[in-house]
Amino acid sequence: MTLTEVTRANPPLVPPGTLIGRELRSGKIEKPVIGYGQAALAKKGEDYFLIKPDCQRIPGNPSTWFSVFAIFDGHNGISAAIFAKENLLSNVLSAIPKDASREEWLQKLPRALVAGFVKTDIEFQQKGETSGTTVTFVVIDGWTVTVASVGDSRCILDTQGGVVSLLTVDHRLEENVEERERVTASGGEVGRLNIFGGNEVEQLVSHPFSSSSFLQPKMFEDSISIMVLGCNLLCVFQVGPLRCWPGGLCLSRSIGDTDVGEFIVPVPHVKQVKLSDTGGRLIIASDGIWDALSSDAAAKACQGLPADLAARLVVKEALRSRGLKDDTTCLVVDIIPSVHPILPPTPRKQHNVLSSLFGKISNSTGKSPNKLFAVGAVEELFEEGSAMLAERLGKDFLVDRDSGLFRCAICQVDQPANDGLSINSGPFFSPSSKPWEGPFLCANCRKKKDAMEGKRPFQPTISI
Repeated sequence: MTLTEVTRANPPLVPPGTLIGRELRSGKIEKPVIGYGQAALAKKGEDYFLIKPDCQRIPGNPSTWFSVFAIFDGHNGISAAIFAKENLLSNVLSAIPKDASREEWLQKLPRALVAGFVKTDIEFQQKGETSGTTVTFVVIDGWTVTVASVGDSRCILDTQGGVVSLLTVDHRLEENVEERERVTASGGEVGRLNIFGGNEVEQLVSHPFSSSSFLQPKMFEDSISIMVLGCNLLCVFQVGPLRCWPGGLCLSRSIGDTDVGEFIVPVPHVKQVKLSDTGGRLIIASDGIWDALSSDAAAKACQGLPADLAARLVVKEALRSRGLKDDTTCLVVDIIPSVHPILPPTPRKQHNVLSSLFGKISNSTGKSPNKLFAVGAVEELFEEGSAMLAERLGKDFLVDRDSGLFRCAICQVDQPANDGLSINSGPFFSPSSKPWEGPFLCANCRKKKDAMEGKRPFQPTISI
């Protein structure tokens, strides 16, 4: 699958407050109906999902409801996926002030998602387990959709205009050049899996080597290395996707994976959009779906069907296309005007190569060709994909002026000011050091930040 990129200027982002003001002035404050369905086929049993359609920003106030849908694709075991499913939502919500208005809540949600992902990762690593998980985490409040993701699960948006848009960015090392550069700059190594053999080389090379020679590997067809150790020939086959070493993970971002290295970070790509009152459909799925189907093919497979049947048909189409090669999980979420029981079928536009989203996005910042404005059905509020916490947590911080305690921007624990550091702190005489600017991190979260940036190894405190 390939992606033809189109270079064009991105429209300006629209603050949530502006859109909420428009709703109030126009009287369009009625929330949509949320319909959803789920389907899955297990190969290894490491996929988990979360469906919470009736969360409340203010407990006991039904008018403040919002919905959460998520997929956790585990690897090297299931413990990280289960832990993230059970703890991520509460960690995200703890990073938003309890007294925030709806406008403030939506504005603070992207930063809270970053803090929640990192906090969940730190807490899981303290358990001393080595599994990991991808996460695609979707929050729906009214017509506003916020998606945070690490790994290679995906969320797409199918609008009534027939345009399919990608709301996530894949963090596969094979396809994401910026992530490969970040990993190597932080101290990781990127390469393919090496398979060693001796007999195969005799079929490829016939040459009298000196018995005392040692030669550097010579590449054959970009996948085979020939080494000579004394009189022995050693054939090295490089196979499979690019991986990060140590550990051999083919992703650059995840939750968990303590044994791989801190350059595999839990900092999510976050995108926030506002749908028009015509609604839309979200398809959230693990890579078992996306390795078999393009975004357009998945949307087309379930067009015009209710969400529960749609999810089953997407899984069925992926199985028909590729077979059951991996765990395959799909959530379909319909954001529907209250006057419509289901999303009505609409004629799909015929897209040429330049206007279709096929394959995997390979840009860690998410600055991919933006189709969200093609039909005027969606307004983009926010998008950021940087792995640097200093760029994701803003400048504000919470300090109790009476007690002198400050709140860590990640773990949300109040501590004395001398027990923490500004995220912008550096060497004392460094011109880039701005210790008076927030947010502030406690000592443990600051160590995690430095480790992710390759400054020092992070040794989590194992809780027993």
